[in-house]
Amino acid sequence: MRPNFLLMFLTISLLTVIQSFAASPLKIRSVNLGGWLVIEGWMKMSLFDAILENRDLLDGTQIELKSVNLGTYVCAEDGGGQKMVVDRQMASGWETFKLWRVSSTKFQLRVFNNNFVSAANQSGVDSTKDTPGEWETFEILRNPNNPKLVHIKAYSGMYLQAKDENQLTADYNGEPGWDNNSAVFEMSNRAPFHGEFQLANAFGTSSAAQVVFANHRNNFVTAKDFEFLAANGINTVRIPVGWWIAYDPSPPKPFVGGSLQALDNAFTWAGSNNINVIIDLHAAPGSQNPWEHSANRDGVSTWSKKENIDTTLEVIDFLASRYSRHPALLGIELLNEAQKEDVSLDVLETYYKQGYERVRKYSSTAYVIMSQRIGADPIELVNTLNGSTNVVLDVHYYNAYTPTFDDKSVQWHVDYINNERRTSIANLENAGNALIFVGEWSNQINVTGASNEDFARYATAQLTVYKEASFGWSFWSIRNEDQSNLHWDFERSVQTGQLQRGAIN
Repeated sequence: MRPNFLLMFLTISLLTVIQSFAASPLKIRSVNLGGWLVIEGWMKMSLFDAILENRDLLDGTQIELKSVNLGTYVCAEDGGGQKMVVDRQMASGWETFKLWRVSSTKFQLRVFNNNFVSAANQSGVDSTKDTPGEWETFEILRNPNNPKLVHIKAYSGMYLQAKDENQLTADYNGEPGWDNNSAVFEMSNRAPFHGEFQLANAFGTSSAAQVVFANHRNNFVTAKDFEFLAANGINTVRIPVGWWIAYDPSPPKPFVGGSLQALDNAFTWAGSNNINVIIDLHAAPGSQNPWEHSANRDGVSTWSKKENIDTTLEVIDFLASRYSRHPALLGIELLNEAQKEDVSLDVLETYYKQGYERVRKYSSTAYVIMSQRIGADPIELVNTLNGSTNVVLDVHYYNAYTPTFDDKSVQWHVDYINNERRTSIANLENAGNALIFVGEWSNQINVTGASNEDFARYATAQLTVYKEASFGWSFWSIRNEDQSNLHWDFERSVQTGQLQRGAIN
């Protein structure tokens, strides 16, 4: 009996080890395919070159208008909901207007409180409308010799004018000249957006748009890229997608069809190269953050509205149902980088729980990935799906763009990775049941005079530490066509030796 008992014990122990090994995730070594199916202009500004008229007045561009005659700025009194005045000596929030581009010359102007400028009462322009229509649409006509000088024509055919500081009116009749008359304004513009919405809306659904988008999707990422990734130790890709993919081939305007076919192609290429796929919902309806990478129109985030969350859940349902049986699918990321100021923790946690159930309708094994809120401590989410299976928390680590990382040496950055980032990952691992995924990072540090060897040393420190995350890591991004953005480009970073195969593995 004793030998049988020993054999039983050894068998049970071996099964336990095997089951434990099977339950542990593949350690992810991933690259994001950013800027492909959700366009980010900073990664490929050449996409915008074919916009020939008013390229500097895309959706979300902020403008200020100064009366040439009075020398004062147009202002939405109280930030909106009141009349428009022309009495400010300096421009700030109430004197800044966000553009909605209707055509290359026609625009709607959104004020500080998100109302729209309206000339429905031509004797007194106001900012009382929640949604824009004909009377909230204006034609901006620029001086051909000085494009900063503009006339603004209302729907009535008359022009806006500033006869006195107390009221902006839309009653200048006839064609104003360019001297110092009341219908001439000096326009300054800043903070342009260059995202998917801006590009699609500027082109419209014409054949030109199809050519621009199709050319980008067919060439920015190809089958050869998957071969390159596999040859350099990468076993997974994280693919950012926009919500409109669920409505392909005819998504809501201004978005252009074709991204679904591109995603299908990516799954085929991934399967041929033994690469896994994470689908990342990078841009949600209403935009979960105020930046172009969420396909935001003008910096205003409205994702938290019930109708937008409901639509988002339907998109997750669509993606899960379409790809759940594909052997290359590793996981679905429910939402990328919600903004703390725009999305409450309660709303996000409720959505993540509902999104988890949508994925589980179709797959019991696909990883369900939650992204941290920008500006919040990611530890707030580690127990959101406590008791659920195959749950991952995605954190993004960039040593740039905040004062913490200014004017530091390369060694300081290396030490920061080895100490602060390692501690952060360990704390998250110990805090809850979610696996930890460093879903975005780059080799960018703002250090003057750093050498190629310095960047290689920094990259190796990151790879060493991020390997300790229980789910793994994903570099941003496969390529960046701006030559100055080498450290955001996996392909070039490998070619220059900054990312070394030995460190990747």
